[in-house]
Amino acid sequence: MQKKVSDIQTNGEFIKIARENLDQENWDYLVGGGESETTLLRNRQSIDSLAFRPRVMRNVVNIDTSTELLGSKLRIPVFLAPIGSLQRFTERGGITTSSAAHDFGIPAFISSVTKPDVREIREVTDGDLFFQLYVRDDSDWILRFVDLASELGCKGFCLTADTANYGRRERDKIKGFEPRRARTNTKSDGFVYQAALDWDVVDAIRKHSSIPLLVKGIVTAEDAILAVEHGVEVIYISNHGGRQLDHGRGSIDIIPEIISAVNGKAQVIVDGGFCRGTDIAKAIALGAHAVGIGKMYGLAASAGGGEAVIRMLEILEEEFRLALALLGVTSPKELCPEHLQTVQPVRLPSFSSAFPHFDIEKYNY
Repeated sequence: MQKKVSDIQTNGEFIKIARENLDQENWDYLVGGGESETTLLRNRQSIDSLAFRPRVMRNVVNIDTSTELLGSKLRIPVFLAPIGSLQRFTERGGITTSSAAHDFGIPAFISSVTKPDVREIREVTDGDLFFQLYVRDDSDWILRFVDLASELGCKGFCLTADTANYGRRERDKIKGFEPRRARTNTKSDGFVYQAALDWDVVDAIRKHSSIPLLVKGIVTAEDAILAVEHGVEVIYISNHGGRQLDHGRGSIDIIPEIISAVNGKAQVIVDGGFCRGTDIAKAIALGAHAVGIGKMYGLAASAGGGEAVIRMLEILEEEFRLALALLGVTSPKELCPEHLQTVQPVRLPSFSSAFPHFDIEKYNY
């Protein structure tokens, strides 16, 4: 018999329940990566390769875990990263997860390929939303979505830059499943427009609208500098959860060079393997303004819908608050690189290596 959601004390329990609830196809879609899944594993390995250097004898009675992103108040420096096809994991898809994010006190990124679409989601929640677009048509088509995001009061428009081609996801290929087909919403193959995406499109968006612009998928200082030059307000570090280019770097390893490159001219956010409060503390210490949680909330939603997503965030908040206190700081803004040191990880990376008390890996295939 499963526990009540309110009785769950660790986020590893949500992963275990989600694995029991999901069939193999949906499990692989959510937790898998590209080709050998090296990038996916490095996301976790790079987080585990950082150890803390805590300070003691600091008054940490009063801790404020909140921060801001483009004027949006975050209860903790976390947002729900965009996940396509959320409807596969919880009955009402993006409505369920966005409502949970609002009830907890953080924003949600809505993917253009999830259901219900952002219009329907906005009808049932007045929470802070960011709209994330996969390009499937020409510039006029893109600008219509920019206008839609503005009309719906979205806090920002997020352009996806790391899907010039759809990643080779071998878990899906082994089963003969082709999610790529389900993501083409135009008469022709819409992916050709993503392959043609360049900085001219960013310029067109900037000229057309004043909505804050984010570019997702930037992983080098060179592209971060270009983004700032083209008027991008938020650099979104992401390797697509390891689902696109294989043999990439772990996301957290990329933060320092991006922070140095933008030199305060843009905010920096990140996703990729983050699932614990200590993970968030590490990213913030390196200079990130907020951290995207992806697979973890998809799994929580699979385990128990919106109630489980809220409980997952509560546990994350408890872990983050504890990390701040034991590091000797009272808010995210006090974290800095001096709180970290590079070390050897104590275990091999895996999807669930952050939760060693649960034997989840045996369920992979």
